[in-house]
Amino acid sequence: MQRAIPAPDPQAYAAHRLHDAARSWPLSNCYIDLWIELLTTAGRPPEAMLSFAVELDFEGDQFTFAKPGLDDLRRLYGVTVQELAVYDRIEAHLEIQIARGRPCLVEVDSYFLPDTKGLSYRLEHGKTTVAVNALSAAGRRMEYFHNGGYHLLEGEDYDGLMAGYAHGDTPFLPYAEVVKFAAAPPPLADLRDQAWGMLAGRLAHRPASCPISAFQAQLPQAAARAAAREPGYFHLYAFNTLRQLGADFELLGDHLDWLDPGMEPLAGYARAIAQSAKAAQFKLARACAKQKFDGLETSLDAAALAYGQLMAGLDARVRSVVPA
Repeated sequence: MQRAIPAPDPQAYAAHRLHDAARSWPLSNCYIDLWIELLTTAGRPPEAMLSFAVELDFEGDQFTFAKPGLDDLRRLYGVTVQELAVYDRIEAHLEIQIARGRPCLVEVDSYFLPDTKGLSYRLEHGKTTVAVNALSAAGRRMEYFHNGGYHLLEGEDYDGLMAGYAHGDTPFLPYAEVVKFAAAPPPLADLRDQAWGMLAGRLAHRPASCPISAFQAQLPQAAARAAAREPGYFHLYAFNTLRQLGADFELLGDHLDWLDPGMEPLAGYARAIAQSAKAAQFKLARACAKQKFDGLETSLDAAALAYGQLMAGLDARVRSVVPA
């Protein structure tokens, strides 16, 4: 089975350190996580793309579902991502692109993904994105990047994933993108220069006021609504709020360390936000279980303070590095 980019056997694959289980937030969201592993396997340091947390905002019902921008990927890594028109069996498109050295990002049903065992695998249907790196329609096998690793799917799982898509029985076709890598990774010095410029641009477009304060001001009321719903709703709410906040700022800390080890104090503020979000998620779970929501409005005070210190420090540091 041909692979678009060289990769170890899925059973021998070692996840990037950004997905280490000892971290406060080992996973962020499916899109960021697969890019971390895909870029690493292709010889590009994923730390360079992680400044997106600077623009994280509270959108009224969730924190921004952050993603590396397509222009960011092109500027940093020479990676082009284009929509893949699906007018035939999805397998036919994937095999053609993989043969040309191009992984494909495809929206799929997590019900059939064995790497989600214990979460959604064979338990519930849900949309997620994978990066398909190898596929054999005849052999009913597929290798793919998802969450914090590189995985194999075969047999009945393959059949379930492709059902409908393969035979045209669904009323819609999957959204897919094709990933084109430049011949060689850019020099590390050029990568850092680009990353500094991107960080400066994101700082200029960050929220006008602290998004953490905006979130926690409405948290008691939102928590009461979440507690009144079915038990599984809590996990959806927490994923789209505290997990996005915590995971993205933990990754921002890694980005700052990669840019300049001298920014360790600023990276520390980012990690303090991540740790506060994790503690707040435990507090939120207890509050929902006990139906007592007092105190949630101050549960992220430390994170809000760290946010202000981080942004002020980044403003000063970027001004000293990036020309106006």
